Amino acid sequence: MKLSAELNAFAGRVGYGFAKPEFLIRAVTHSSIVSAHRDDNQRLEFLGDRVLGLVMAEALLKADPNAPEGLLAPRYNALVRREACADVARQIDLGAVLKLGRSEMKSGGRRKEALLADAMEAVIAAVYQDGGFEAARKVILTLWGDRIHNVAEDARDAKTSLQEWAQARGEVPPQYIEVARTGPDHQPVFTIEVRLSSGPSEKATAGSKRHAEQAAAAALLKKVDQ
Repeated sequence: MKLSAELNAFAGRVGYGFAKPEFLIRAVTHSSIVSAHRDDNQRLEFLGDRVLGLVMAEALLKADPNAPEGLLAPRYNALVRREACADVARQIDLGAVLKLGRSEMKSGGRRKEALLADAMEAVIAAVYQDGGFEAARKVILTLWGDRIHNVAEDARDAKTSLQEWAQARGEVPPQYIEVARTGPDHQPVFTIEVRLSSGPSEKATAGSKRHAEQAAAAALLKKVDQ
């Protein structure tokens, strides 16, 4: 089995040469294009998530030997969460080589954050199965690059920080409300409002509910924590 010219170019962007091309082919095959899930990338995604987690945990311990678990955990979450994986996938143009069913292609699957993140984890697993842990570690550290050293000193997300702020003042958890949704179905834009029980609120707009919620929480934190 040989890789197509397109997948060969993609392997170059990943920075790894596959001895068994079938691993990479499976990694970029979405379940929407196969009738039986034996040949899609879901099982590789499951494995890649674990490989990525181990590499990131090890890298963070090495990068900051004195950091307590309370700081390491949010940094770790920031590096392995869906948004980070999708960002790396865009960096190597993974969406361009995904094998998708017709319906998924029509709905903008090559740009979907969740789909890109899952496929990125599958590619990591493909490298791991083809070349072992050291090969996978090298690829991950190269692709994530400065993200590991530049992750925020306190990488807790804004929603977590806002909830902790509210709880410390005896308030109930913040309420998130979708107040608007615009754009086509395959590329929606959400406007989210976050409210505190004491009254203050803020709105934010983004291409995913999660991003909008995080932006709204960050804006509200800035307003109340002055």
